[in-house]
Formats: sequence, C-alpha cells, structure tokens
Amino acid sequence: MSFVVGTAGHIDHGKSTLVQALTGIDPDRLQEEKRRGMTIDLGFAYLTLPSGRLVGIVDVPGHARFIRNMLAGVHGLDSVLLVVAADEGVMPQTVEHLEIVDLLEIRRGLAVLTKVDLVEPDWLELVTAELAETLAATSLGGAPILPVSALTGQGMVELKAGLDALLETIPARSDRGRPRLPIDRVFSMSGFGTVVTGTLVDSSLKAGEELEVQPSGLRVRVRGLQQHNLKVEVATPGSRVAANLVGVEKDGLARGDVLARPGQLGSTRRIDASVRVLRDSPRALRHGARLQLHTGTAEVAARAIVLAADEIPPGASGWVQLYLEQPIAAAAGDRFVLRLPSPSATIAGGSFADVAPRRHPRHDVRIRESLERRASGDVLQEELRKYPRGITEAALLKATLAEGADVAKLQAVRAGQWLFAPEAWDAISQRASRELADYHQRNPLRPGMPRQELRNRLGLAAPAFPAVLAALVGENLLAERGSGLALPAHKVEIDPAAGGPAARLVELLGAQPYAPPSLPEALREAGASPEVLRALVQQGELVRLSEEIAFTRQAYESAVGLVREIVASDGQVTVASLRDRMGASRRPVLALLEHLDAQKITRRVGDERVLR
Repeated sequence: MSFVVGTAGHIDHGKSTLVQALTGIDPDRLQEEKRRGMTIDLGFAYLTLPSGRLVGIVDVPGHARFIRNMLAGVHGLDSVLLVVAADEGVMPQTVEHLEIVDLLEIRRGLAVLTKVDLVEPDWLELVTAELAETLAATSLGGAPILPVSALTGQGMVELKAGLDALLETIPARSDRGRPRLPIDRVFSMSGFGTVVTGTLVDSSLKAGEELEVQPSGLRVRVRGLQQHNLKVEVATPGSRVAANLVGVEKDGLARGDVLARPGQLGSTRRIDASVRVLRDSPRALRHGARLQLHTGTAEVAARAIVLAADEIPPGASGWVQLYLEQPIAAAAGDRFVLRLPSPSATIAGGSFADVAPRRHPRHDVRIRESLERRASGDVLQEELRKYPRGITEAALLKATLAEGADVAKLQAVRAGQWLFAPEAWDAISQRASRELADYHQRNPLRPGMPRQELRNRLGLAAPAFPAVLAALVGENLLAERGSGLALPAHKVEIDPAAGGPAARLVELLGAQPYAPPSLPEALREAGASPEVLRALVQQGELVRLSEEIAFTRQAYESAVGLVREIVASDGQVTVASLRDRMGASRRPVLALLEHLDAQKITRRVGDERVLR
C-alpha cells in the first residue's frame, strides 16, 4: 500500500530541503529553480518508511506568485507536512497554504518546525505555541508539531516515525472501478514518447489499457506504468503514477487534463457546489463574482451564481452554481478552492454536489433541499429526480460514479433499461391517461391515438418510449388497439340501426350489394364523415376493399361464398367468371379479388386465382 504526502508552507522555510533530507531526492528539477534557489513548480520524490510503507511526496512552491502550482499539487493527498521555519514562525503563505489545506479538508498532517538549529529553546517554545494556535481552528487542529533540522539531522528519525504512525491510521483507498488520473506534469522521454504523472484515485490502472483524456475526449493507450520509479503492470489508487502513453504527443496534453476509462467520466461547464467562505476572507462571495476555480490539477475561470442570497459573507456557507469558461473533468464529491483573480487571494472552497446540473432559478427552496439531500449522500436518488423523462441505468451510473449494486437500493420504477423516480412515473402515467381520455372525447369513433402522437405529448425520447409503453400496458393503464393506443375501457360504439349518417351509409352501400357507389360519393350523399366509415369498418359492419370500394358485411360474405363455389367447380376463378356470377361491373369485382389476395384467401396465378 502506498501513500501520497504533500508539503505546504511559506517560501524559504525549507520544504524542498526537508524533502531532500527525507528522501535523498532533490525535488527542484528545473534549472531556474536551482539558479534562483526557490521552488517554482511541483517537485516529486519518494521514500520507504521504516514500516515498509511507500510514500510519494509532492513538494509545492511557497511563493505567493506560484500558488496556482501549489494548488495543482495538493490533489489526492493522504496527509500534509506543514513546514514552518523556526527562525521566522508563521508567515503569510503559511496561513494561506493552511487555509487551502483546511478548505480541501485534509485532516491528517504533521506540522514541521524546520531550522531549529538556528534558534534558542525559548524562541522555539514561543514559535511552537504560535503554530499550535494557528492550527487550532483548521482541519489540522491538534496535529503533532515536530522540531527538525535538515542540516544537522535533528528530529529526522522522529519525523519519519511520526509520519509512519500517521499513515497507519489512514484506511485503504476505495476502489470504485473508475480510475481517474488528474495530470500534473507532461513531458517526453527519448525512446518512450509522452509521459504524464499524477495521483491516481478511485481505482487501479493497468498497462495496456485504453483510456480517454477529458475534457478533450482523445483516446490513448497506456504503454507502461511506474510507481516510485519502478515499472509496474498495475498502479493502485492513492499512489503517485507515471504513465507512458501511446496515441498522443506531449503538446496534446496539459496539466488539468484527466485520464479515465472511456465513457466513465465526462466534462462539464456547470457545477452545483457547497461552498464555505473563509472567516478571514478579504470579501464576501458575491453573486455573479468572477473567480478562479482550482480542483484536482485544473484551474479555470468561473462565475459564481449564489442560489439563496446576494452574497455569502466571510465565515458562512451556502450553495452556488459555478459557470466555467472552459470545460473540465470533475466528479461529485471533488473538493475545490476559489480565489480572486486580482488581487490574488483565496476566499472560499468546498465540494461539488452535482457536476451536470440544470440551470437553476435563484431563491428556490426546492433546489436547495435537493442539494442538501445530495450532500447527505442521497446522490443517486437526486440524480434520478433530475430526469422526469427517465434515464438509463448505465447513464445514471456514469453521471454519479456509483456502483451497479447501488441501483437496487433506489426508489425507482424500472421500464426495461430505463429508470424513473416514482413521482416522475406517476406524472407520466397520469399524463398518458389524461391525454388519451381527451383524445377519446374528441375522437369517439377512433379506436386509439397514434403512438407517435402520444410519445410527443408525453415528451419521451424515442428510445425510452417502447419500454414505457410496455410498462403502462403491463399496469393496465392503457391498451394497444392495432397501431393505436387507448384507455382499456374505451370502445368504439356505432349502431347503424339507430339511424343517422351511419345508417344511411350502410343503406346506400347495401342497396346494390355488388355494385355500390364509390365511397366518396356514398359519404357525401349520406352526410357521413371518414370517422363514421372507419368506425363501421372497425366494427365489421362494412368491409373496405379499396380506397373507392366498400361492401356491407353481408355482401362481402356472400361474394366470398361465390368465389369458393366457382373454385370448387372450375378449379380457379377469374375476374370474368366472378363478374358474371355477381352481375357486377369489373371495378368492384377486381377490388374484391385483390382484397382476397391481400388477405391470403386467394392466390393469383397469371390471370386466374386459386384458393390458398
């Protein structure tokens, strides 16, 4: 099991020197850093503690101008070493770094007083007391304070033992089956190509895997993996990892990109978040404020929409929706920091509640209640509620990074692969019933509403509709009537004996059973609508042979009987032979035979027909 520890603290307080004394590795890798004697960018080292624990160390710059680099290095830390020089005590960047650690809720750490060889015992006691007081109101309150000297070696054994004891209390990283590697460094190596480094979270990575770069969507393959400068086939979560990639050049990647398995992590430009403003923030977090968002290894400009007020004052907490200038890859639960761009200052931080939210109205108590439920752990249920027209199980798992077993605990209605919140399903069911009832009232002679029309009225996606339809039929909320849909109790009732246009139409078509007038003519004379004709056909009172010809039921049954008689005596029937027996013109006879062919009662062979 390996761990990642980061440094924090003011410039020139000995962070890099301490790392080198601990590990034997100089974390300052840039020529400019060596020339100027100060850390500019992230540095990396590793060591094996007396217990055998493997530890990757991220060394961060202490200068205020490089706080953005520091923020990229504190992602995924198991613990932190807050470094304070004994000869100077707590300084401005000590406080800001500690505020960042607090906002990121890094709760395990050691406070290391360096350069103790330069101060007297009385002064060391004062500085220790000052540091303890500074720590008290933060996530590192009560952390052990260890005096050391990297120059003389004083306290270094105790520091390693203290770090070992601290890491022993840290539980194993959870493996959620969805690895994420936020990239903090990209470079090329001769003979290998593109290499990226980062702190791996949420699952293991294997050599040979295909991965997706977010937010670009670029596909790459892992040629090889290293942990602590050793080649490995599998990199475990919670470790510093170097990945040699195939399929991308160095210029195609940047700090802030995230490697993940294809389809498991998306990008976003809108995020709902819980935010806490620092007690000593130089200003409130105002609605509409433009800020710099730091999360993982990414930095992006953002605008904050305060959902419940015009501002969140220093020391207070609230909900915001963040609009990002550029997309980033993020997941619910990720921590973040917000800074003012000018003059640069850290003012707030918190955690993401929803990384794919809809746009919210402000001052809506229902939105805040939903976000509170999310924050309390009801993520899947709240995500499901976002989709009143349903969401597939696969899409729900991708959106929440949840596990398949969690879906079984949901309060949900399942229709095939589609899931609906109970209240959403009730709304769909009630809407379907209302729409069909209204349709039947307006069209009493139609057997049912066309399927596409009901789908449009329900606002359902085409892939979801068949599953929803099957579920509604299964619940006996609607019935399939041919190509249409109806309420189960709906019946088309039309009685020619009751008079009216229906009776007149049947009478006209039956006056000369085998030579009826054309349908348009009969409808016009009877004053009947196409709806009346459709209903009479549906009930079996009429048989429609073509667009122009319809027989009454008695005439049709009689004509079919004649066809059978002719075939029985002659072996086949022709238009001419049937026309002679019926005493009709060619037009209705031909329409009848073509209808019988379509109904698979007869089969045409040349100019003749035989029974099937």
